[in-house]
Amino acid sequence: MTAPVRTQDSTDVRASSSAPLSRSSAELIRAEEPVLAHNYHPLPVVVARAGGAWVEDVEGRRYLDMLAGYSALNFGHRHPALIEAAHRQLDLLTLTSRAFHNDRLAGFAEGLAALTGLDMVLPMNTGAEAVESAVKVARKWAYEVKGVPADRATVVVADGNFHGRTTTIVSFSTDPVARTGFGPFTPGFRVVPYNDLAALEAAVDDTTAAVLIEPVQGEAGVIIPDEGYLTGVRELTARTGCLFIADEIQSGLGRTGRTLAVEHERVLPDLVLLGKALGGGIVPVSAVVGRREVLGVLRPGEHGSTFGGNPLAAAVGSAVVELLETGEFQRRAADLGVILSDGLAALLGRGVVGFRARGLWAGVDIDPAFGTGRAISERLMAEGILVKDTHGSTIRLAPPLTITGEELRSALGALEKVLTQGM
Repeated sequence: MTAPVRTQDSTDVRASSSAPLSRSSAELIRAEEPVLAHNYHPLPVVVARAGGAWVEDVEGRRYLDMLAGYSALNFGHRHPALIEAAHRQLDLLTLTSRAFHNDRLAGFAEGLAALTGLDMVLPMNTGAEAVESAVKVARKWAYEVKGVPADRATVVVADGNFHGRTTTIVSFSTDPVARTGFGPFTPGFRVVPYNDLAALEAAVDDTTAAVLIEPVQGEAGVIIPDEGYLTGVRELTARTGCLFIADEIQSGLGRTGRTLAVEHERVLPDLVLLGKALGGGIVPVSAVVGRREVLGVLRPGEHGSTFGGNPLAAAVGSAVVELLETGEFQRRAADLGVILSDGLAALLGRGVVGFRARGLWAGVDIDPAFGTGRAISERLMAEGILVKDTHGSTIRLAPPLTITGEELRSALGALEKVLTQGM
């Protein structure tokens, strides 16, 4: 049995909506074409309202959200506790910049540090900012603590990684779509195969500041390393005197059935990167959480963010921490994950050629004969289910942790239906 959750009523996403827009979905999609940069290829649905695990388009069609904003909506759309925290703070104070203290930041930092088992918090806004911040911190630590010669620090990363799309981050991406046309690239990174401890050890030397990996590679298709890999990374980095940085921006905060995905192997990195769900689907919130002797290398003026740690973000982030402190959402992800895995296993050989799942998160490989990932996503949209493709014929499933077992089975039934139609 999964635990009950307090969530927005999924049966009426229009309960607190404003009047519908006068333009249709088709008109709104056409209106975007000349004025929006084409850096995304969204499915042809125009969402206007949402509640819980459900969204509604401008024509009133309802869809079960099986993507949850790439884990930014772990607690569903408009979770009451998060909306209440945001509303309360909006009436008081939204921004001071870090030129001044605010009354919400200390509580947020204390709660997040305790939740992760670490010491200090560097608040930022987006996931990519958290990654960039961690790279800066790791380099500074390498020069001041490890004694790496100036401008020689290296960071080891994994093939197939996705840590964002800023200039420095795409410098160590192996995705040609993310890299091509954006050079020259930032030096100082070494790429090794994911899930290969021998290759990782061969790449680490006296210049290595850190090993930066995703405990589960989300964008690559929910790639889960072998049991013992994360333990090996922790042992190797400790033995060779470099930092272990875990990018938990997608995998963290309950998604895999634990607060952090690294907890599946009971390891504690030196730095943990969080984002997406930390803002509750309301405001962008990210953070680098780490050991005091690592984050302590930063001094005033060396790094910053006008909006990082703002009172509104801290209020929402604190409410997210409170939701996770009970363990309820972690248990739900683990319990519902059994339904997800069992349902996908039943589709093997019937259009599904393989899948990887951890908690309430799965990468599903579709037989190319049944269609591309994009085609399957469009067919599921016609059935009232929203998912997103990645890398050819792979789709990702990452519903809100507030989804019910019945809703999850409905989504799996829709996948079975579209695959049966494709036979």
